[in-house]
Parts: sequence; C-alpha cells; structure tokens
Amino acid sequence: MGRRPPRRFKAKASGSITAGKPCVVEADGDVAQISATAVSVSEAIGTSVVYNSGNTTYNQLAYDSSAGKIVIAYRDSGNSDRGTAIVGTVSGTSISFGSEVVFETGATQYIGIAYDSNAQKIVIAYEDDDNSDYGTAVVGTVSGTSISFGTPVVFASATTSGVNAVYDENAQKVVMFYRDQGNSNYGTAIVGTVSGTSISFGSEVVFEEAATQFISSAYDSSAQKVVVSYEDEGNGDYGTAIVGTVSGTSISFGTAAVFESASMRETSTTYDSNANRVVVAYRDSANSSYGTAAVGTVSGTSISFGTPVVFESANSTEMQVVYHSAAKKPVISYSDVGNSGYITAIVGTVSGTSISFNTPSVLKSVGSASIGSVYDASAENVVVAFYDVSGEDGTAVVYQAAYTGTNLTSENYIGIAEYAAADTATATVLIKGGVSTTQSSLTPGQTYFVQGDGTIDTSADSPSVTAGTAVTSTKLIVKG
Repeated sequence: MGRRPPRRFKAKASGSITAGKPCVVEADGDVAQISATAVSVSEAIGTSVVYNSGNTTYNQLAYDSSAGKIVIAYRDSGNSDRGTAIVGTVSGTSISFGSEVVFETGATQYIGIAYDSNAQKIVIAYEDDDNSDYGTAVVGTVSGTSISFGTPVVFASATTSGVNAVYDENAQKVVMFYRDQGNSNYGTAIVGTVSGTSISFGSEVVFEEAATQFISSAYDSSAQKVVVSYEDEGNGDYGTAIVGTVSGTSISFGTAAVFESASMRETSTTYDSNANRVVVAYRDSANSSYGTAAVGTVSGTSISFGTPVVFESANSTEMQVVYHSAAKKPVISYSDVGNSGYITAIVGTVSGTSISFNTPSVLKSVGSASIGSVYDASAENVVVAFYDVSGEDGTAVVYQAAYTGTNLTSENYIGIAEYAAADTATATVLIKGGVSTTQSSLTPGQTYFVQGDGTIDTSADSPSVTAGTAVTSTKLIVKG
C-alpha cells in the first residue's frame, strides 16, 4: 500500500489562531486566521488626468477584465462630435491613457457601454446623428493601451435616445435599452450577440408603453436577471424599475415597480453582490433635486424597493453608481451643485432594504458635468470621468474608497486550524482530507463555505470558497 498523503500543514502563525477556524496561507508562507478586518485601506484620491482636450460629453466607462484596462467612450466636440474611445491603465490611484480612437466618424450622442466577458469585447451603443439618429452599436477589441473597432451595426431604425447597455452573464448577451422616438418614445430593449468583431440583434421589445427617459440598467447575478430603471413620463415622471429575463436573442419583462413616487431624473443603477440588492441613485426633482438612492430586491420577475434615502441634501446631478467589490459597497459619483458643481463621491452601505452613507469626498474642486464611472477590479479602485467645466477638458480621476476587508481570496484558503497557536508560533492546519473535530452545530451531509469574517456557513460568500462537508454536528471533512 502507498503512503497516505499528509493531511496537516505546519507553518509559522501570522497573528494568533483559534482552533477550528479557517486559515489562509500568506505570500511569505505563513498562515493566518481569516478575518473581516485583516485588510485596512484608507481613502485616497489620485491626481486628475486629462484624456481629451475639449468639450467631452456622454462619458461612459467599462472595465475590460481580460485586458485589465478601462475604456471611456464619449462624444468629442473638438472633433466634429465624433464617437471616440480611449483606453486607460490604472496603477494604484494613478491613471494613464493611450491614444484616442474614433469608433463613429459621424456625430454621436446618448452613449452606452458594456463589456462582454464571454467574447472579451467592449460593446458601445449610441445614437448615430449622421444616420437619421438611428440606434447603432459597435464592437471594440482592447490590445495593450489601444482599442480597435469592427463595423457599426444598426439595432433601431428610428430616432433613438437615452441609450444604455448591460451585459447578462448568464445569457452571455448584451442588452440595449433606449427611448424609441419612432414608437411614441416607448422604453424599448433589444438583445445583442457578439461574434468576433461584430454584433447581431434579435427583435425590439417594449418594456414600458409610455414615454421614458433617463434609462440605466444593471445585472443581478444572483437572480440572473437584468434590471432597468427609468423615468416614467406616462406616470407623473415617477422613478420606475422593471426586471428583464433574457432568453436566446429575446427578452421578456415582469411588472414595473415604482421606487420614487414623485418626479425624478438621471437614474443610475448597480448591483450589490454582497447585499444581493440593486441600488438606484437619482436626482429627486420633487425634493429640491437632492441626490437620493433606493434599494431594490429582485424576486423572480418582480422587484420591490425600500424607502428612498437622501445622500446629498443639495441639488445633485449626473449621478453614477458602481459597486466596489473589494469594499463590498456601492460608490456614487455626482456633481454637487450645492458646492459649486464639484465632482464628488460618496460610499454607501446596504443593509436589508435600506442604505446609509459616509461623508462625501470632493474628487476635484471644479465644476463637473457628463459624469461616468467604473470599478477597476484589478486596481480595486473606482475611475470617474467627467467634463471639467472650468478647463473644458475630458478628465479622469481615480478614487480609492476607505474600507476594512477580509484576507480571504478565491485562492488562498488552505484549511482549518487543528489547534490554537500564538502569533509567530508553529500552527497546525488541517488541509484537504483532514477532519476538523472542533466544530459545533453542523448539519451532517451539508457543504459549508468559508465566510469573509472567518466563520463557516451553508451559503457561499464572495468570493465563494468551500470549507468542507459536515459528517457529524462537530466534524467537518476539509475541502480545498
């Protein structure tokens, strides 16, 4: 018979370790107990960088996870209003840019952008002013610090405004949302399939049989649904949202739900994967145009909302909300009109169906407009792009949110501590196939997952890491 593989690993403890607790291996080979406060990051704001010298509007951003780059798409008023894109590289709180690349030689506006992670392509949707204002899309490929484009494809043969785009990870499709001025300004959607450097589309589907504008969207990865938020002009300009289900090259919708029972404008939507909630940020026109946010819960094909919360008690415009996955919090960027229109960011914490906020931070003391933002998962920072009203330039700044975080990653879980160990002492960790006998209240036959705070539970956390399988109420066979 061959020797049984070792089921214990011994190494120096980095910090004290409690018996029965999940552990990670650090870069230097030491082992540490998993903790929710093991990582401490302070707030930092980088130096702003000009990426376009001129009036730059409709700034929209996407993160290309394959290339590890961000892409900004915009209307370049200094170049005949042409649709233009540029690739940015983030390093800490700094950002640098390649050269500008035109994706549409005609005038463009109402730009939307999404990253198709299956095709590893950037998709830009827009209104093509030089082609009867038709809704058009183009596929971009990032290489190094540049981007190249395929041939633009029309997806709506009518005047198309308020264009927004989102990627459905489950269906592996890009969905365009827009105001169809050729059909009574109805809110409309269409599903796109990327193939190589081109994109094809299914049929248009109306999601709101009334005039809509200020459209934004997000993908709920837990429900595997897309959520679109908008101003419903057919219902008092109320803030409204609806859930969409992509199937093949089409999309169907549930029943619309109101999140703001008053006139509102400028929605932006994101999905908080930690709280498993959708967050909508908007300008509450009926409440002095205060910056406001609402938390939505998707269930099946429906969505419900908690009570809206004001995050800025002043006139606020150009809201953009993104999810910061390292901090596990949404970050809202906006123009604080109550403070000279300064470009500002604020971090929120979702709890249940509500949200609370930290103190806002000015990113740059200049008037701002046409704000776009994206989370760079590699740098673990938010990039905010805007039109600097004072300098009349397209400008970008990197925002590092303050947070405490876990030392658990998707790769560094090693096993469960067999015994307690003091800092710098030798720790013994039960690895794959070992049996931890110091657990309690387990359900035999149930798989348990490591949580970011160092506990184990039957539900996966983010990242999803399997701790092991319970064989009795106190014993767990370690996985790895």
